[in-house]
Amino acid sequence: MAATKPKPDGLDKPIVAKVIKYGAKANVAIYRLTNGRLGSTWRIGAGWRKPVPVLLLDHVGRRSGTRFTTPLLYLADGPDLVVVASQGGLPRNPQWLHNLVANPDTTVAVPGERSRAVRARVAGPDERAALWPRLVELYADFDNYQAWTDREIPVVVLEPR
Repeated sequence: MAATKPKPDGLDKPIVAKVIKYGAKANVAIYRLTNGRLGSTWRIGAGWRKPVPVLLLDHVGRRSGTRFTTPLLYLADGPDLVVVASQGGLPRNPQWLHNLVANPDTTVAVPGERSRAVRARVAGPDERAALWPRLVELYADFDNYQAWTDREIPVVVLEPR
């Protein structure tokens, strides 16, 4: 898949990945400190006018065995939760995706719940095609991110277990 829209200058600079990393750590801390009263909605970019729900995804490092938590925008799809491995349109998939592929049984925190056991799987082509318009409706910047990168951004379904 070829990038079709020019991405903002500097998106590929190492500082962008650091900002994402430390912003995520701050989001997790605030979310946990307030039991999701703060940090459970995304209000940046397309989320400014239309806030998007945020969950906390736990995952285990596939090499290190270290436990990590990442805040992600999500779409509720019946009993499933759907997340997007966009990483702001950066050229590589986020580490959490690789960790989930290696260790798909995990937990998430959503507002109003402490922990939910889920099993992660990457959506196949047809399922991704069906979910993508709904994800873009949820957060329009997903389309920008896809246009800025040559990789097809994976969609991950978190099924209850």
